[in-house]
Amino acid sequence: MSAEMNDTELIYHAYHTMYRGMISKDRVALESALAPEFVLVHMTGMRQNRETYISSIENGTLNYYSEETVNIYADISGSTASAVGQSIVSAAVFGGGRHTWHLEQRLKLIKRRGRWYIIKSEAGVF
Repeated sequence: MSAEMNDTELIYHAYHTMYRGMISKDRVALESALAPEFVLVHMTGMRQNRETYISSIENGTLNYYSEETVNIYADISGSTASAVGQSIVSAAVFGGGRHTWHLEQRLKLIKRRGRWYIIKSEAGVF
């Protein structure tokens, strides 16, 4: 991460770090992108806090294999932001088979000590 990245680029970096962590099952990467108060709202409406979500990735309940970003944009207001990322994601979740989804994540972020953290993600399809 470059010290010369602007806020929009830093938000995009957090989005990509989250996906890299999901695919590689990397707790450190996920914790660096997701705020301690992070909540994921799945397509089904199920909610998971950060620890439950990361544990579900680590234990294989949620398996992510690849991600290709199609579109991402951010709207920044001071130290808060909203962003929408659209990606083609290959995953097998909750015991189901591997599928490819056009996954949209509607994100809320907060800037702390010069870094952007994702505090909420609402997953859906596009």
